[in-house]
Amino acid sequence: MFPERFSNLPAYAFPRLRALLDVHEAGGEAVHMTIGEPRHAFPPWVMDVIAGASHEFARYPENDGTAELRGAICDWAGRRYGVQLDAGRNVLPLNGTREGLYNAMMALCPETKGGVPVVLIPNPFYQVYMVAALSVGAEPVFVPATAETGFMPDYMSLPEDVLNRVAVAYLCSPSNPQGAVAPESYWRDLIGLAERYDFKIFADECYSEIYRDAPPVGALEVAAKMRADPERVLAFHSLSKRSNLPGLRSGSAIGGLKSIARMKQLRAYAGAPLPMPLQRAAEAVWADEAHVVENRALYGAKYAAADEILAGVPGYQGPEAGFFLWLPVKDGEEAALRLWRQTGVRVLPGAYLSQDTDQGNPGKAYIRVAMVAPIDEMARGLTALRDCLYN
Repeated sequence: MFPERFSNLPAYAFPRLRALLDVHEAGGEAVHMTIGEPRHAFPPWVMDVIAGASHEFARYPENDGTAELRGAICDWAGRRYGVQLDAGRNVLPLNGTREGLYNAMMALCPETKGGVPVVLIPNPFYQVYMVAALSVGAEPVFVPATAETGFMPDYMSLPEDVLNRVAVAYLCSPSNPQGAVAPESYWRDLIGLAERYDFKIFADECYSEIYRDAPPVGALEVAAKMRADPERVLAFHSLSKRSNLPGLRSGSAIGGLKSIARMKQLRAYAGAPLPMPLQRAAEAVWADEAHVVENRALYGAKYAAADEILAGVPGYQGPEAGFFLWLPVKDGEEAALRLWRQTGVRVLPGAYLSQDTDQGNPGKAYIRVAMVAPIDEMARGLTALRDCLYN
């Protein structure tokens, strides 16, 4: 016997991509532009911190995170968003944000709300949102995030009968895959909607430190300005993109006292805390901003290169933030396969990040391209992509 709630999950994006492409020969030297794994250098002193704390591998990790790590995260959020936090009660260090985005649903979504609770999910979306909703027996409602809506889901237009059942709304800003940033007005509308219909917002802000010009506004700072219920917003951040440390698995959840307390309680039973030497490294990385500025400059050069190479592509819109390009094509699968067979450039069909709905699949006519490779390799890949798909 197996649970039915997971029986209809589509294949995950990357196995699905391998099934599409790997039965064909590459049309040139492979250029990998699919996965969002940062390839810039992380701070070299990270390894020194880990080595210096290696004796702490002999200890079970502190489940709630060290006081120093919680303090470093709170200090960073204070500098970044101007919010005052209690390091003991407002923050929970995570073993990567995917853990938090999943377990927050387990800890905080009620069993009923006007019947089966609804979880709002932007479409396209990070796949853990859907699985988290299914895990608690909620109904995922996929809301298109298209060019017509500024690549943000229009939750405000949903009908009353749906809004009355909403327990949680996920929102990714800067968005993956489109690189759009929710302006303060959007956050105000969404937080106001959540106040009116009494639901929580899970703000996935993992790409917040990679941007072109002005730093993206955050959910926490807007909620503080509005004097919203402190339990209304839970924000998730990570060192994976900010500091090029996806393998360190250091993320954080920041929210109201009751929400964090419930997440801590669940984690005490079922959590997998970060090993102590890695917590020590995270303490230092969250406290340092110089390497983040350097990293952002590298992405700035990549934005400029992409804008130049793709300037003539119809419908091209460079990202406001993050490191993905969301490029319009006739059919994402066909484009990805043609690109691989003719050039060796490897990209992800947009439909693999989206859910089919009655209105269609909002990712079908797109490909996602990760700008994580060294800039010369990235430029070579984008040039081959342009010449293959748009000329």
